[in-house]
Amino acid sequence: MTENKNNPLLCNPDTGICELPVTEIDTDYKGVYTKDKPLQLIYFTDPICSSCWGIEPQLRKLKLEYGDILDIEYHMGGLLPDWSYNSGGISKPSDVAHHWDEVSLYYDTPIDGDVWLEDPLSSSYPPSIAFKAAEIQNKDKAIAFLRILKEMVFLKKKNIAKWEYIAIAAEEAGLDILQLKTDFEGVGQKLFEADLQMARDYGVRGFPTIFIQNKSGEREMIYGTMPYSFFETAILNLNSEAVKEQYSKNHEALFSKYNSLTAREFSELSGISRNESEEYLNELTNRGILEKLMTKNGSLWIRKSSDKI
Repeated sequence: MTENKNNPLLCNPDTGICELPVTEIDTDYKGVYTKDKPLQLIYFTDPICSSCWGIEPQLRKLKLEYGDILDIEYHMGGLLPDWSYNSGGISKPSDVAHHWDEVSLYYDTPIDGDVWLEDPLSSSYPPSIAFKAAEIQNKDKAIAFLRILKEMVFLKKKNIAKWEYIAIAAEEAGLDILQLKTDFEGVGQKLFEADLQMARDYGVRGFPTIFIQNKSGEREMIYGTMPYSFFETAILNLNSEAVKEQYSKNHEALFSKYNSLTAREFSELSGISRNESEEYLNELTNRGILEKLMTKNGSLWIRKSSDKI
């Protein structure tokens, strides 16, 4: 792997971090939590952060087991403003392609780096602003929208900095596209700028960075793509009375909650081993229950369109 990790697009698989070239930060910043649920989870991420794509299984399980006690906020961090820099051996989009392929194998998560050869992104700001605009309409739909954007860029090799793909993702997520366009060009940009400032206030150095805090002001930080046990430990440290929800782990229930899953995600959520999960998902595909999107570095299984909720 490349040794210089100062370039944010060179995510370090060993630490699970896409690190920003941050200078001065304020590590003493204390956010105030005033929401109704016992705990708040603040997630700093970016639509093209490969390490954040690698943490999807843990986040999806967390929502199933502790969603009732967690108020979850997504904040965009601004991973790629533009290409006006040169660091870590990365000076142009094509330099990222091989790195993404390496990261895909490391995280056992399908990522096709060829997007950087075929239709490279000029910036991660447009999809980030679009997400903030989507949140104005509906936070749940915005999260679904973000997932669709990630599948587009990591698996389908689509340049999600282009409005045409943002609009397709918005329609699939059930958003009002005209309203999204208006907010994307207006208040969405201000909300994105507020996210960038919040990331600076919290001393965020890279992605994924997750803060979990309680109403007493105690806070735990999870930095990088860490195993699920780190999340559970942080929750119990902040709320010793926290009890995880039991959820149905069969494929019907899981694909009802999440319309698409990788084999690693299905394994994390179902408790079935990684290899058995892939075999089972392939069997469901052969039976016509699921659709399979294949890439050179892995697959994604999707509920049949007619069955989507």
